[in-house]
Amino acid sequence: MGDIFQEVDEEVRRDRYSKFWKDYGGYIIAVAVAVVLGTTASVGWQEYTTQRQQEDSDRFAAAAALAAEGKQLEAAEAFRMLVAEAQEGYALLSRFRSVDALKEAGDTSGAVAVLEAIAEDNGVDALYRDLATLLSIMHVLDDGDPNELRTRLIPLITTNGAWRHSARELSAALALRMGDKELAKSEFKKLADDLMAPSGVRSRAAEISQILGR
Repeated sequence: MGDIFQEVDEEVRRDRYSKFWKDYGGYIIAVAVAVVLGTTASVGWQEYTTQRQQEDSDRFAAAAALAAEGKQLEAAEAFRMLVAEAQEGYALLSRFRSVDALKEAGDTSGAVAVLEAIAEDNGVDALYRDLATLLSIMHVLDDGDPNELRTRLIPLITTNGAWRHSARELSAALALRMGDKELAKSEFKKLADDLMAPSGVRSRAAEISQILGR
């Protein structure tokens, strides 16, 4: 039984950032690109921004290629330059991608610092600030104080935000890490029964709550 419990605990905590980016990265990119492609009334400005968009797109693709080649520190620097110089959509997307590169390079503290800066940036839409908060907690799920991390998740859980179900899943995982099996089981069970939660989240929650109920 102890081995099963440990396996569940590790499964809940393992590779959450990578999985989250796989699940939601396309959505993030789509919205960011929508911002990039926003138009204005001035034709002259449209021509200028179209040129800028192409330049930003090319630079972003080059930075992503560096990351794909395993040159994570070079990629992180390229994304950092885009954050400073690109238009809003690509700048925001580059902030998130720099986190990915820093994480892969082994600089978790640097990755978390970028995420916390996004979370505290009032110039960023609340959707992305909340996402940054969620991702920053994922990065320190193993090492951070579980009570503090659960407290940080409360605003995401109690509002009707896009990430509330993922925040609830993390909160339950943190209860498991705290050793409070009953609290974790209860939170996973409620999440599994929530028809508003994404099917993947509900499925994982149901499986874990069933194992914890043994």
